[in-house]
Amino acid sequence: FLVRLLGGELRQGALEGVMEEGIIAASGLPKQRVRHAIMVAGAAGEVARAALEQGEPGLDRFGVRLFRPLQPMLASPCDDVAEGMEKLGEAALELKLDGARVQVHKEGADVAVYSRSLRDVTGSVPEIVELARALPAERLILDGEAIALRADGRPHPFQVTMRRFGRRLDVGTMRVELPLDAYFFDALHVDGDDLLAAPASQRFARMAEVVPAARLVPRRVTSRPDEAAAFLAEALDRGHEGIMAKDPASPYEAGCRGRAWLKIKRAHTLDLVILAAEWGHGRRQGWLSNLHLGARDTESGAWVMLGKTFKGLTDEMLAWQTKRLLELETSRDSYTVYVEPAVVVEIAFSDVQESPRYPGGFALRLARVKSYRPDKTPADADTFDRVRAIWEAQVARESVDGEAS
Repeated sequence: FLVRLLGGELRQGALEGVMEEGIIAASGLPKQRVRHAIMVAGAAGEVARAALEQGEPGLDRFGVRLFRPLQPMLASPCDDVAEGMEKLGEAALELKLDGARVQVHKEGADVAVYSRSLRDVTGSVPEIVELARALPAERLILDGEAIALRADGRPHPFQVTMRRFGRRLDVGTMRVELPLDAYFFDALHVDGDDLLAAPASQRFARMAEVVPAARLVPRRVTSRPDEAAAFLAEALDRGHEGIMAKDPASPYEAGCRGRAWLKIKRAHTLDLVILAAEWGHGRRQGWLSNLHLGARDTESGAWVMLGKTFKGLTDEMLAWQTKRLLELETSRDSYTVYVEPAVVVEIAFSDVQESPRYPGGFALRLARVKSYRPDKTPADADTFDRVRAIWEAQVARESVDGEAS
């Protein structure tokens, strides 16, 4: 507890959205004023103090300010292109680069680069600093991605790009060995104009005036699902993880994860068996929520755990699975109910990763529940051999990509 507290890695459940609601309730101030102040301040603490000590006038000082990073706008996952286009109608489609999110602030020759967590990483990324200084605008805030590319233009894995961040020593050597490219997809401020409230199409146009086309994330605007599907196929073929679909009329909602931005990625699916479930917290109190997922080892006959997920579950699914899993209960501890392995669930995930945390040595990355499969028995579910085959295919693909570079 103490190590994680001091290191800033303690996960104690006080989500920022809960803090926001607390500030609104305690101060009695309008929700939109408090929300906007937190959005541009980048953190709730300073806003809470101003709201409680000075009231609404205290919020007036929270505007977009250079070299005070804003929380990034976030995207919601979307299962496929057709669903995304149905939700948005016309959409601005962009390549989803598997790089590191960066926010670049510039005033004259002064440049600062911030990470997704609002950490100052300027000293680690001199290429981005030089790029920003060369842009024609005097005052800028840009949102984009830093990514390490191979010689053939295909991206290195995310973990490789992240080697460049947090390095204060040997930056010059790392720059030669692993150069970074930056590509921008949004402008939040240009030469005195704050653009957060402007529609995305207007922000994109202002960005194109000051950022060279070669440094813009490739974008295509369409309302046709077939064009969107072709764009996704092109992105995957180029080695990227998928595409973004954005509402051209949407404002930039810093720190929010809404439906104006959707991320569409190629997802694997496996039919797995539920081995246990943990009791939920907060609004999921009283429901079995976090599912323990397993696949059968065909050699030993044992179930191999591949991780947990509570994502993708609707209230209806939570209610059903709580009733069903309690019927299958075999034992429990203070927060987990262990069950007979009888329920099959379809799980979507991005890839398989090695994990010493689980006995099988693998875990599913970004796993979420897609649907229950009452038409299947555990004997019909995917085996651990199938999981291992997916991982081996990933390793082989990365090896081929590495040789091509």
